[in-house]
Amino acid sequence: MKKLLVTAAAGALALGLSAPASAADLAARPYTKAPPMVAAIYDWSGFYIGANGGWGSSRNSWDSVAPFLVGPEGSHDATGGVAGGQIGYRMQTGTWVYGLEAQGDWADLRGNNVSTLFGPGFRNDSRISAFGLFTGQLGWATNNVLFYVKGGAAVTDNRNRIYSTATGALLARTGDDTRWGGTVGVGLEYGFAPNWSAGVEYDHLFMQDRTLGFTGPTGLAFGADRIRQDVDLITVRVNYKFGGPSIGRY
Repeated sequence: MKKLLVTAAAGALALGLSAPASAADLAARPYTKAPPMVAAIYDWSGFYIGANGGWGSSRNSWDSVAPFLVGPEGSHDATGGVAGGQIGYRMQTGTWVYGLEAQGDWADLRGNNVSTLFGPGFRNDSRISAFGLFTGQLGWATNNVLFYVKGGAAVTDNRNRIYSTATGALLARTGDDTRWGGTVGVGLEYGFAPNWSAGVEYDHLFMQDRTLGFTGPTGLAFGADRIRQDVDLITVRVNYKFGGPSIGRY
């Protein structure tokens, strides 16, 4: 019995002495290197559609050309709100962005002045009820911020009337006045979420002069005026872009 106890004690002592050595022989925990950081770059390429709204002002100058008195009748600003939408396509190459866009807006720009030629009894009235822009864009992007200039063609839908200052009665009107011209503009746009961007834009419209005949309520000729028109627009825009909003760069 004594020999058995001595043998068991010796075995336990040997096992205790060998344990630290076995732990030391274990392999070190493997180390995995963290993946490199990826910087997201906003990509402005793709088709987009959006809405806009803001304010406009149209400068209208009237000059009587026939058949009674000939000369300037004065000018007025037709101001009011605008709202509509736009659709377009952009392509980004490096920091440069190229694009095409079509925009159509409802408008309520109204203004008038008393005729300086025919006297205080006559009030000349102008209104723009709609306009469209068809433009090309050239932009410069810093990640999700885009600055751009634009230019192209513009069209306005106008209404021209002459009223009695005393009674407010309609004295004469023109037919449909759809006028074509040119436009230039500048804008700043910010990509605030995947596929979404918002911005502000200013446009100036150079509309051609037009000589328009006026007729009275009974259809009789009332006279003719050459009307010059320029338009200034400031709009806030929100766009949704189809496709991925960003690309990765290591």
